[in-house]
Amino acid sequence: MQQGLQTLDYLVFIFYFIVVAGYGYWIYQRKKAKEASSKDFFLAEGSLTWWAIGASLIASNISAEQFIGMSGSGFKMGLTIATYEWLAASTLIIIAIFFMPIYLKNKIFTMPQYITQRYNTTVSLIMAIFWLLLYIVVNLTSILYLGAIAIGTLAGIDIYTCMMGLAIFAIFITLGGMKVIGFTDVIQVLFLILGGLATTYLAIELVSMHNGLEGIMAGLREMQSKADSHFHMILTKDNPNYVDLPGLTVILGGMWIVHMNYWGCNQYITQRALGADLTTARNGILFAAFLKLLMPIIVVLPGIAAYVLYKDGYGNFSEKMLGADGTINPDNAYGVLLGLLPVGLKGLSFAALTAAIVASLAGKANSISTIFTLDIYKHYFKREASEKHLVIVGRIAIVVSMLAAVLISPFLGIDKKGGFQYIQEYTGFMSPGIFAVFIWGFFWKKSNSLGAVLAIVGGFALSVILKFLPAMGVDLSFLYASGFSYPNPNEAGVYEIPFLDRMGFVFIYCSLVIWVTGIRNPSHKGLEINKEMFKVSPSFAWGAGLIFAILVFLYAYFW
Repeated sequence: MQQGLQTLDYLVFIFYFIVVAGYGYWIYQRKKAKEASSKDFFLAEGSLTWWAIGASLIASNISAEQFIGMSGSGFKMGLTIATYEWLAASTLIIIAIFFMPIYLKNKIFTMPQYITQRYNTTVSLIMAIFWLLLYIVVNLTSILYLGAIAIGTLAGIDIYTCMMGLAIFAIFITLGGMKVIGFTDVIQVLFLILGGLATTYLAIELVSMHNGLEGIMAGLREMQSKADSHFHMILTKDNPNYVDLPGLTVILGGMWIVHMNYWGCNQYITQRALGADLTTARNGILFAAFLKLLMPIIVVLPGIAAYVLYKDGYGNFSEKMLGADGTINPDNAYGVLLGLLPVGLKGLSFAALTAAIVASLAGKANSISTIFTLDIYKHYFKREASEKHLVIVGRIAIVVSMLAAVLISPFLGIDKKGGFQYIQEYTGFMSPGIFAVFIWGFFWKKSNSLGAVLAIVGGFALSVILKFLPAMGVDLSFLYASGFSYPNPNEAGVYEIPFLDRMGFVFIYCSLVIWVTGIRNPSHKGLEINKEMFKVSPSFAWGAGLIFAILVFLYAYFW
């Protein structure tokens, strides 16, 4: 079977490119009369439908770290990595009910704006800088680098050329503003889901045929039989991957901080719904929650299928799974599977992967542009800037941030740890402090600016200290007895704190700091909140109930 892309594959990909670019250009021309409005450019105020919001949320969320990194984690540790997708579905319901009404009622359009309104400009500036660094140094770089590895390997393109191509495509989409991003994301999600499901189907069929069986259900049963350890959601302490997903922490501990911060306190995500009315925003988020339930089928099952084929010694699978250092690199799993697909379908899967990467890059670049332009440039450099000038500055910020990510991404060691875990761990240095500042600011009027600064800066410092204490020779083995440390020493012979547990410790510190400073010097800058804001429609309640029921079944079945 041909490993690279053939003529039909390129034709399928070109069709995808023309559809997305053409539709984006049509949307841009149709809305050009309003282009001078900065709110229209950054937020697409009032123009995104519920299905566009939901699709855009998923298109922006699912990217190379899922297709490449999460498939790699599926190869390495199995279905347990799906907690990042399935628990997100329940988190989205919580965000829709409790967070969105607060944002919309108080006319909050950016996350730093919320910080300014609730605390002060100093806290807001610190947060804006943290967010910009996070989005550029962790998110943009990892998406570009992981995506370029997979696409470059399949298409035979140099990694730097591939990164530049992805960046240019994303810039083209992003320069049209949030309206273009939001509506083209609907097309991106269509390709993403169709191509992703096709890849999953063929991967499981390959397992079935290799073992002399017929049908996808027979393939699934074979996968469960040969890789039973890969079909459990909760890891035990004797599992070598426990340090990444430590037992019940994934449903009772630090995983909630990951999700609540990402989906509720993240400009890049919430921006899609901030320009809509509450009903539309909630329905869009509910739609995204249903789509979230599908994601492990698309991004985790292929990794498990690759693991079974690797164990069975299928073809030269073992050779292709080797990384540059000669050891097995799980992040190669999805790219190797794509190379095994039939001509034409390979092009569709290639388009799906590209769609996921470009949509996510565009979303993050737009959020970088929004934060820099509205919360830093306008506030500190040119308060009287015209709407047209702000849009120009926003577009410049998009190009600069994307080029910076292309230049620095090869030097960050993204491929050493595993792409998905790299993003989660290093985002986790800031997540506890940010989430603590948001949640206390929402629901406790006494929380003040000093507590917010100590939580953000102190939380980041404590995260770094707890991360590197073992490397400095500090013995943390006593934590094993309390149930919080990795039960076995790492390769250097020292005990580690799983980063999800570490996030839990840091969040407790941040909450205590906010509470103590608030008691000593209460703030009087609480937001406008009343219990009527949190009422939902019957249709939303039924949809949310169905999602929770599905999640209870999934966790009970795969416990």
